[in-house]
Amino acid sequence: MTQNKKLFYSHLAQTSANPMELEIERAEGIYLYDHTGKKYIDLISGISVNNLGHRHPAIIKAVHEQLEKYMHVMCYGEFIQSPQVQLAAMLSENLPQNLDSVYLVNSGSEAVEGALKLAKRFTGRTEIITFKNAYHGSTHGALSAGGNEELKNQFRPLLPEVKILEFNHIEGIANITKKTACVIIEPIQGEAGVRIPSAEFMKALRQKCTETSSLLIFDEIQTGFGRTGKLWGFEHFDVVPDIITLAKSMGGGMPIGAFISSKKIMETLTYDPVLGHITTFGGHPVSCAAAIANLKYLTERKIYQRVQDKEKLFLAHLNHPEIKKIRSKGFLIAVEFESEKFNQNVIKKCLEKGLITDWFLFAPDCLRIAPPLIIEEEEIIKSCEIILHSIDECNNS
Repeated sequence: MTQNKKLFYSHLAQTSANPMELEIERAEGIYLYDHTGKKYIDLISGISVNNLGHRHPAIIKAVHEQLEKYMHVMCYGEFIQSPQVQLAAMLSENLPQNLDSVYLVNSGSEAVEGALKLAKRFTGRTEIITFKNAYHGSTHGALSAGGNEELKNQFRPLLPEVKILEFNHIEGIANITKKTACVIIEPIQGEAGVRIPSAEFMKALRQKCTETSSLLIFDEIQTGFGRTGKLWGFEHFDVVPDIITLAKSMGGGMPIGAFISSKKIMETLTYDPVLGHITTFGGHPVSCAAAIANLKYLTERKIYQRVQDKEKLFLAHLNHPEIKKIRSKGFLIAVEFESEKFNQNVIKKCLEKGLITDWFLFAPDCLRIAPPLIIEEEEIIKSCEIILHSIDECNNS
């Protein structure tokens, strides 16, 4: 056991009994390298974070340049900092017109917390509607809005007046009333194992929220920044939210998030009380510089426009009797097996062969594929070969 591994188990708080235990030495592009020099294809992008791969040159350059100027100088919202205002403007330019006021935070959970507070403050209502097997984060408010009881039960009491509906069931939309502050939904459910709603459902949801003056929140934390083949996941459904939450791939590997709404809605956080939402490190200038470079590269090169063609390559090569179903939208792919145990065995075999995959929180029988958008065709084919060989070995063991 290496010294780092001893320290890992002795002093670093653990989140599961069986961590992956990779001791990473460096990362580049779609690859990770452990302390022995072994090379791994990262097929999950740090859980949909590294859309441009690891240590993309544009991100590194932006970080270095900002480090030469300043890092943290003041709590969010007081000083005019160039990286913050440039990022906010750039995000607004690439979103619908009503999403023009950006509140920068540190993470996805914090973005959701801010969005829920904003909805309650603007509407004066307290009911929150969410969906079965939704995942919005692990802090108390975000967890309250989650749709999986097993994850929530040991931390109750959570926020009251949270109503959970069936995902993609139009009949349930009738539960949205003038008591509802907001409806929060992932345009494509991630941790449920890539569940894609119908356009009919999404449009009916938008219409009902408009009729009841309830705010519609789209959680784009995992689907944003090109992962689904469009810049934003909601573009697949021709509907626009009142609030959007972003994080994960936003910073190109640096920690940052945001909740975004209209100026009219967002300004309610400035009075009664003043400082209705505050954050010390939200919009950290180095993370903002990385996020600008990330978004600029994505929008100028439009590499996400190749994602759906690359998705088809995965689907064409992942043929095996043990695969029960594949659900996908761009580079958010769930490969379903007969059981959680079989899936975990495949994941372990893949890791042994130099391929990093994972499972989904609420779909443990599904293998996660969410590679960097920059992955090339030959790397996709190689990844599929490793997965198929791993399945065969699990069958024979």
